[in-house]
Amino acid sequence: MVTARRVEVVLDFVCVHSYRGFVRFLRAARRHRADGGEVETVLRPFRLAPEASFTGEPLFEVHKRDRGEAVARAIAADTSLGAADGLEVNLGRAVFVNTFEAHRLLARASGAGRGEEMAERLFRAYFTDGLHIADRTVLDRLAAEVGVVPGAGGEAELRAELDRVRELGVRSVPVFRFDDGTVLEGERSEEAFLAALRS
Repeated sequence: MVTARRVEVVLDFVCVHSYRGFVRFLRAARRHRADGGEVETVLRPFRLAPEASFTGEPLFEVHKRDRGEAVARAIAADTSLGAADGLEVNLGRAVFVNTFEAHRLLARASGAGRGEEMAERLFRAYFTDGLHIADRTVLDRLAAEVGVVPGAGGEAELRAELDRVRELGVRSVPVFRFDDGTVLEGERSEEAFLAALRS
């Protein structure tokens, strides 16, 4: 018997673990839906680096400063990170930014019933396209691609939600909280997500 499930997903768009984990969860959710089940995905915001600049800088420079040039070059050259999931992850192109505005857009998209699609597009924009996901022009274009009308407002609500997620004890992402109390953290397999949806 297929079931209707509600899953809260806590993620951040500059986190490759969030990207891979979310894609695997989404594939499992689509399989569950194809079998007649229902999945309500509630997307919750998290910022790995709330102090990050809104103007952005190449991720390479961040890694160079934090880990040294040799490590930064190795990370930038590694294009295998998403290969097993069929994703193109190119950290050499990524522009590291504060993700507040991206989460604000996601909240707007979720309110329009397009949260999953918007999250997927924001991840791809950051990890594949090398886009500046704190830039309003870029975000407006991404919103249009997904069929979401961009707009002002929502800052206070987003700050409150970010605080609430922190108060729940979330310190790293991704986190998947199922309505039966099951919590899966990190990059679980598609099959693990499907099993949790069908339990």
